Amino acid sequence: MGSIPNPGELTELTQPSFDEFQRQTSLMTSCTLLWKELSDHINSLEQNLMKQSETLKRKIEALDSETKASLDSLKKRELSIEDSVKIALSRVEFNTKAAMRTLGDDVEDNPDGEVDDGDGLLQHLKSTCLKMEAKEFWSFVIGKKKEIDLLREKIPAALSECIDPARFVMEAISQVFPVDKRGNEGGSDLAWACVLILESLIPVVVDPVIGKSRVLVTPSMKEQAKEIAETWKESLEERGGIENVKTPDVHTFLQHLVTFGIVKKEDLEFYRKLVVASAWRKQMPKLAVSLGLGDQMPDMIEELISKGQQLDAVHFTYEVGLVDKFPPVPLLKSLLRDAKKAASSILDDPNNTGRAAQLAARKEQSALRAVIKCIEEYKLEAEFPPENLKKRLEQLEKTKTEKRKPVVVPANKRTRVNNGGPMPPAKAGRLTNAYVSSFPAPPPFVSSPSHTQYPTPVPGYPSPPPMYGSRSPPTNPYAYSPEAAPPPLAGSYPGAPMNYPAYGGYGNGLAPAYQQAYYR
Repeated sequence: MGSIPNPGELTELTQPSFDEFQRQTSLMTSCTLLWKELSDHINSLEQNLMKQSETLKRKIEALDSETKASLDSLKKRELSIEDSVKIALSRVEFNTKAAMRTLGDDVEDNPDGEVDDGDGLLQHLKSTCLKMEAKEFWSFVIGKKKEIDLLREKIPAALSECIDPARFVMEAISQVFPVDKRGNEGGSDLAWACVLILESLIPVVVDPVIGKSRVLVTPSMKEQAKEIAETWKESLEERGGIENVKTPDVHTFLQHLVTFGIVKKEDLEFYRKLVVASAWRKQMPKLAVSLGLGDQMPDMIEELISKGQQLDAVHFTYEVGLVDKFPPVPLLKSLLRDAKKAASSILDDPNNTGRAAQLAARKEQSALRAVIKCIEEYKLEAEFPPENLKKRLEQLEKTKTEKRKPVVVPANKRTRVNNGGPMPPAKAGRLTNAYVSSFPAPPPFVSSPSHTQYPTPVPGYPSPPPMYGSRSPPTNPYAYSPEAAPPPLAGSYPGAPMNYPAYGGYGNGLAPAYQQAYYR
């Protein structure tokens, strides 16, 4: 048997026991940290699962609510179909009888279509609508452009008299939309009339029970409207593409889509490009919302700002309620800064030396007027007082008016005597073709050609006697001052030129011949 080791005696096992203790201690510490880390991770997972569960629960509740609302709406639409059809049929029956009475009436109050007031205009519009005379209706509308506000008020009531308003409107505007059939004979742009008629059709075709969510257009008419839209899209390349198509044509196309309820979700990007390209049009923000572009409005506004169309961006911002995200005042101030930069670049352009000041002032005036109008429209006076802008605008207009005023030489300073003969006034050179004369004024002339345009050579004048005292006589007695003459006003000419009498060595009759040749 071996001997039992003495506990108090140091042996070789002492050192390994201490190392083992340290190892065990380190292991326990690592396990504790790992346990804490795992516990935190599990708690985090539990919290995330709870959040996701709550989110999913809210989504399910929202989906149930939307489903219930959709089912209720469908049920309401289904129940309203009968009432809507009854209303539509009664309207058609009434309009049919009215049309028959109108057709049977051979006497017309205004055979030439001349109307003096709103009631007369409405009666004439109703007459053409009852008879379904689309071409006559179109001719009458385009001939009343000066009364567009009255037309906007009366056309909806007139269209409600049509047996088939949708068909009537498409026939009426078919002369210029989707393709202008006037050819080379086409005159002024008539897109304004198309938009006006399409806008007026909306209150006529909306469902009388549930409103704009349903348009009372027959399936055949809706298919025809879709074909018209496709025809316009196909002809877009011939018009120069989205970048070059005329804004009134774009407006008509988009209004056509909204009026007949034929917006396609797959074409939203195409609609977006059209709206941005024609954003300056006043009705574009509302059309964009009606086309289903409300979710894309923030990106569209940022695109407009990047293109320097801050004023259009302000209109879009107010239409969709994004004023907090896109404050209007900084945008308007940015517009004014850009206008000033553009005016400075015009002044520095060597190609516009003659009209630089006028073009620069016009640029700044346009920006000031637009900003002032926007401030007044959206009640921004407290944030952006327009007084300084109005003063600046008045200053520019005053400067423009002063430049237009002609310089008039006083009558008592036209002549002065020196050595017995009249002489040109010292400031005569400030007026274009201002000549002093004791002869009757010649007839007004149309233009002042250069001296190379004389019809006959001018014979040389003999040397005049020394009548200028110690001064040397001028080489050209008709040029007085090297000062630059102010440019003449557009559409006006300087006063009738003044002639020199024959004096000194010029008394040989040649001077009058020179004047007559000059003014022809």
